[in-house]
Amino acid sequence: MKDWWQTSFPKGRQNLIITDASGYPVQIAYGEKGTGQPLFLLHGVGNWSYNWRHSIQPLSKYFRVICFDAKGYGFSEKPWSRREQTGHQIIESERIIRALCDQPAVVVAESLGGLTALALAQEYPDLISRLVVLNVPIFPQRLPHWGMWLLSQIPLEIVQTIDSLRLAHLLAPQLREIMAIERRQVLFDPSMLTHEDVYWITYPFTEFPGTIVKVAEELQIAAREIEHLQVNKQNMLSKIQNNLHTIQCPTLILWGEHDSWFPASDGEKLCQLLPNGRLQILPNCHHDASFGACEAVNTAIVEFLRDTGIYK
Repeated sequence: MKDWWQTSFPKGRQNLIITDASGYPVQIAYGEKGTGQPLFLLHGVGNWSYNWRHSIQPLSKYFRVICFDAKGYGFSEKPWSRREQTGHQIIESERIIRALCDQPAVVVAESLGGLTALALAQEYPDLISRLVVLNVPIFPQRLPHWGMWLLSQIPLEIVQTIDSLRLAHLLAPQLREIMAIERRQVLFDPSMLTHEDVYWITYPFTEFPGTIVKVAEELQIAAREIEHLQVNKQNMLSKIQNNLHTIQCPTLILWGEHDSWFPASDGEKLCQLLPNGRLQILPNCHHDASFGACEAVNTAIVEFLRDTGIYK
């Protein structure tokens, strides 16, 4: 099967070294296509740049599109020996964006990536000129999927042992079948998901040791954040929620009408709290909007950026 990076980006997969939130050098995988205003695509938990596969070419007609895999995801480095701190994605995303462009960027971000993007817009207002978030878990009640909850409950030492034994690689056909079933549940039209899609979605889990550990760790951080939010303990979610009013850049909120993970009413509430927010509900769309409603998403992004003066 052809290398996805090579077929999607003129220079294929490129690598960038940044200092992570713990002060260590870490290698980040990214690809870029197009020229002009930089537009970054941020993925969600358990995903990688491949989730934006249907947006890269259409958006690169107008912008310099940059996809990167967050630390621990996709083809980026997965440091096994050290634990992550809450909010490390915010610090590391800021460093990646600054390393790859020298002007305010458009940031398009889905799910957990959208939460990171909202925090970026709060803490680094000079970094983002326009913001687009899709189905963002800004008002979560729980982890939305049983598999996420299960991974968040298993001690990381056990997950690391399983990962180091390469069980995901040994059981790759079974893992792909399970992943296909689960992914189809967040698509309005499950038949969209092809065998090639399933192959690439699961590729980091089957081929790169450390992927499962890092995803489990992120889910444990998320579960802890939600728990602390509910009992009024100090947490980053509350900080982001309480500072939404400080985000001044024009922001487009895209939300799947049938998102069963985070209801569209969360998008309405988010829009009310943003000074320059605009909400668009996506019909015939569940949680995976970047794939399941890619044409509507791409059109909405281009129209929003045209309307707000990014290009003519």
